[in-house]
Amino acid sequence: MSAGSSRGMPARAAAPSSLREKEDESSTATATAHGVRCCQQAAAEGSPARAAAPSSLREKEGESSTATAHGVRCCQQAAAEGCPPGRQRPPPSSLREKSSTATTTAHGVRCCQQAAAEGSPAWAAAPASLREKEDESSTATATAHGVRCCQQAAAEGSPPGWQRPPPPFLREKEDESSTATAHGVRCCQQAAAEGSPAWAAAPSSLREKEDESSTATATAHGRADKNKDNKMSFKEIKNMLRMINIDMNDIYAYRLFKECDKSNNDRLEEHEIEEFCTRLMARPELEEIFHGYSGEDCVLSAEELREFLRDQGEEASLQRAREIIQMYELNEKARQHDLMMLDGFTMYLLSSAGSILNQAHTGIYQDMTQPLCHYFISSSHNTYLTDNQIGGASSTEAYIRALMKGCRCVELDCWEGSNGEPVIYHGHTLTSKILFRDAIESIRDHAFKHSPYPLILSLENHCGLEQQSTMARHMKVILGDMLLTLPLDGDTPKQLPSPEQLKWKILVKGKKLPDDKSDSERGSFTSSHEEETEEDEDERSANSLQEIKPLQAKDATQISRELSDVVVYCRSVPFQSLARALHHQQPTEMSSFSERKARKLIKESGNLFVRYNARHLSRIYPLGLKMNSANYNPQEMWNAGCQLVALNFQTPGAEMDLNDGRFLANGRCGYVLKPAWLRHSQTNFDPESPRRGTGQRPVTLTIKVITAQQLPKLNKEKNSSIVDPFVRIEIHGVPVDCSKKQTEYRLNNGFNPCWNETLTFQVRVPELALVRFVVEDYDTTSSNDFVGQFTLPLPSVKEGYRHIHLLSKDATSLSPATLFVHVKCKKM
Repeated sequence: MSAGSSRGMPARAAAPSSLREKEDESSTATATAHGVRCCQQAAAEGSPARAAAPSSLREKEGESSTATAHGVRCCQQAAAEGCPPGRQRPPPSSLREKSSTATTTAHGVRCCQQAAAEGSPAWAAAPASLREKEDESSTATATAHGVRCCQQAAAEGSPPGWQRPPPPFLREKEDESSTATAHGVRCCQQAAAEGSPAWAAAPSSLREKEDESSTATATAHGRADKNKDNKMSFKEIKNMLRMINIDMNDIYAYRLFKECDKSNNDRLEEHEIEEFCTRLMARPELEEIFHGYSGEDCVLSAEELREFLRDQGEEASLQRAREIIQMYELNEKARQHDLMMLDGFTMYLLSSAGSILNQAHTGIYQDMTQPLCHYFISSSHNTYLTDNQIGGASSTEAYIRALMKGCRCVELDCWEGSNGEPVIYHGHTLTSKILFRDAIESIRDHAFKHSPYPLILSLENHCGLEQQSTMARHMKVILGDMLLTLPLDGDTPKQLPSPEQLKWKILVKGKKLPDDKSDSERGSFTSSHEEETEEDEDERSANSLQEIKPLQAKDATQISRELSDVVVYCRSVPFQSLARALHHQQPTEMSSFSERKARKLIKESGNLFVRYNARHLSRIYPLGLKMNSANYNPQEMWNAGCQLVALNFQTPGAEMDLNDGRFLANGRCGYVLKPAWLRHSQTNFDPESPRRGTGQRPVTLTIKVITAQQLPKLNKEKNSSIVDPFVRIEIHGVPVDCSKKQTEYRLNNGFNPCWNETLTFQVRVPELALVRFVVEDYDTTSSNDFVGQFTLPLPSVKEGYRHIHLLSKDATSLSPATLFVHVKCKKM
């Protein structure tokens, strides 16, 4: 390595001693180390240092297994860009711990791939298996910090960027394609849109590039132009877009390509390429807003930005304006003078700070010390199913998915199994079965990964006494201290404990034996006919429609003492009437209602049902007659204060969108505090006829739908057509507030459609209202195609100019698809 040192490359000296000691070892483990790649790179650059590498290591050069270590990729890239200090920068610990080819999406691999994309000589030293990946269009590997910030830092000649650790948000999204634009302006803007503070860590040398005409796009242009004739085919244009991390629909890209191809020869010349890039990045509606505040000098001062913040309804102080400039402005000189240019302003509006969702509500911000019955609780019905309730598959994965979405009440339909082991499935149907024990193990492993607040296991018990006892033993052994088996204070409480008191605890909802234990310890309590759940009756009706022969199983007319003892705060009791329940039901007792029964109570005794839910938990479940596991509208139940509004999480659609929107706020922890007038035991609120004076604050909601960006074409059968999008805004709340309004459709434009249409809504009970933004593809001959949606609580909506990041039908990100709107909410 002396030759490398003589060339001013101290990388070898900076290598960890553990690696230097391994130089002469012949194991493949050393093939990924610092010394291997530094030597290879030195050779690639014509350095005699290669001769200093042991032959055992030189022989390993072609192995793809050597493609993951920091020494391979970071050092090669440093050499390629002429930045030797980069070699000595340590990789994140997560990479040091991994040496398998499975880590080819990590820091080392990505730096090397980017070197190839940028035309770096470092690519010559990369294993063939990596070189073959050059033309892959998958954006799935393009989101980690090493990909986005570090790669571009290398491309821009700024090796210090490599040493910056990625924020947890980006580490968690390593396999997603959400951050799909270029660092020059677009990548950082999109990273900000996804809530990443990575831009704040970008080296100043990158931010200074804003005023240079040779941006990341121009750099990529030179690399993508394979034959160096200053003309680019559509394929080369697509390669360029991939290099600068722009995820663009082929249809939109080709249309823009043809519009810029003035010579009509299917190749863009230099001035046409410049026009393509300019039009690609243009956001005229943002430019108009910017110039409205900046005036003729095209630069926002801190004072002018403060005016914009004031109009946005944000904290409007000079200090806050300066903080935003320092965080989002790209130009170093502008930042030094507290000035913001258009690109910095654009990045700010695309960041989480410019989202329609109030960022103060993305964490736990509500009082979590009130009784359980004072919260809406995210709840799942038939949690074990992955498909419909007649012949669908049961899986422990379904429990994991529900828990990772913030669900805090899962259902277990328990039936007699073979070999003394109870099973879970949809009884009397053809759904597959899973072991009760396996489900409990999955619940244990994932119960509190997403939320620390209590998880409720809703048992639908159809087992005999012996297997009931087995169920109790499994829960005690597998869940251990997580399972709550005794009241917190040791006595029967006068009210339910709070989510804060029950943190990290699992509660069981089920039937319970009388406290006097007059029956045998084995348990011989017989359920009354009234206590048999209406859910069973509904499901038997559904099954009869399918003419499925009932399977042999025992009905749980007796409760074992062991199973009874694990029920503490969620004792299932039969519901007889609201009047009786309000006077005699204990705080720890609760009832379940079918959607039909709950709807009837709301219409006939709305206020009494609200008072009942202010004191007791209630669980609502879908009718069993719905063979396709369709959901009901949960908003009706929330209007009456029902807490455990159970939905089929496996069935996507508008109902699950509402559920996701309801629990989007308060850190997505699965608990949302009900409005005060739904928590008071003597409330006068009636969801069917809300009146002023009961605590509501009516508002006028005005939303101007301005533009959309890069809407996906989801109907693959219509390859030749472009989206004809329109936007529908829905208000879901008490019946008097429910409303839908929509824009006109825009013909053949999903890339940057513009509406500038204003929709206005009167909302009497905004505390309960949800706002759902839906984009659909207009079709004159058939039903409109769903494009994307986003739903959030009205109290969590931010006023001013806002971006809405659209979600797919199954609630996954459609990035970079967004809506751009202006929101105004005024008290009536």
